Amino acid sequence: MGQKVNPTSFRMGSFFNWKSRWYADKDYADTVLEDYKLREYLQQKLGTAGLVSVEIERSLTLIKVILNVSRPGVVIGKGGANLEEIKKQIERILNVSKEKKDKVKIDLRVEEVSQPDLSAKLVAERISGQLIKRFPHRRAVSQAMERVMQAGAKGVKISLSGRVGGAEIGRTERYSQGSVPTQKLRANIDYFHEPSLTRSGYVGIKVWIYRGEMV
Repeated sequence: MGQKVNPTSFRMGSFFNWKSRWYADKDYADTVLEDYKLREYLQQKLGTAGLVSVEIERSLTLIKVILNVSRPGVVIGKGGANLEEIKKQIERILNVSKEKKDKVKIDLRVEEVSQPDLSAKLVAERISGQLIKRFPHRRAVSQAMERVMQAGAKGVKISLSGRVGGAEIGRTERYSQGSVPTQKLRANIDYFHEPSLTRSGYVGIKVWIYRGEMV
């Protein structure tokens, strides 16, 4: 089972917590749409800041947004100007369909990711950018795996699918170092998939990083 499903979803609730934490009765669909629009905006706005994840916690009058980034200085900006701009835009996204009495306050927090090379999202995005620039795919993957293992990972697995290297027929290439026990529930595995629009077409990139066992 662990070989066929998203490793994060497989461990959700038991060892991993949800990225959105709230309860909604009648407005469930609208709340999910707000979360989607918010994540989409932050991904576009903070692409250069190394955005790893966005956590959203909601209460009746407060919404807490936690940004996990590898370069917090880019998010904060000079004198906190960039952070205030992001906060105002978030308020516009979340309060666009609410009346004045129902408007909520935003608590925006920025947390630094100490080891960006152990983030599957950042590794996949780096490989995607290299493939778009026509960097040799085997060299890009080998460099990425080397950096991940040097950062302290127990194992890493990378899969490329599509017209890899501009091939006429699509194929799948898999590379790995160390061990990645996807069926072991206690295994702390970070996973991310990223499409890369190369000159020949889309190449799908999947990255698994095994960080060790969870207690």
